[in-house]
Amino acid sequence: MHDRDTEFGEYLESRAVVMRRTAYLLCGGDWHRAEDLVQTTLTKIYVAWSRIRRDGSVDAYSRKIMVRAAIDESRRAYRRREAVVGDVPEIELPPRAGVEDAVDVRRALAQLPAGQRAVVVLRYWEDLSVADTAVALGKSEGTIKSQAAKGLASLRRLLTVAPEGLGAGEP
Repeated sequence: MHDRDTEFGEYLESRAVVMRRTAYLLCGGDWHRAEDLVQTTLTKIYVAWSRIRRDGSVDAYSRKIMVRAAIDESRRAYRRREAVVGDVPEIELPPRAGVEDAVDVRRALAQLPAGQRAVVVLRYWEDLSVADTAVALGKSEGTIKSQAAKGLASLRRLLTVAPEGLGAGEP
């Protein structure tokens, strides 16, 4: 019979690479945030190990924890970036990206809102069904379908380069 630490270590060895990749996508391509997210997830899994191992729901629990932690962190980061200013400054937009830059899915994925990014990652990276994604995120199946459709539409818009110098999403 295995003890708790041995079982947890075996689980970690079998899932570490997938967890890191999923965290990377959830964090919009930031490896530092992804590593922090994996550590947060692993800590919570370890604390609940006896219960979730007995229930046989380790993967589902880890996905739910990871997604919720990523969304919570992105909300905190958004509040920190927000600043009140008297006048809105004029911003010069950078030159339009070339075709080779437009196909960077990770960069486009990072531009999605955290909730849409979580749905797209779980549905199309983790290959979860609509029902499983809804359970993982604690949302209705209708919300998952809606967020997936909006997320994919945004990705298509961000990754599309129109002819003759027109940027993504322009007519």
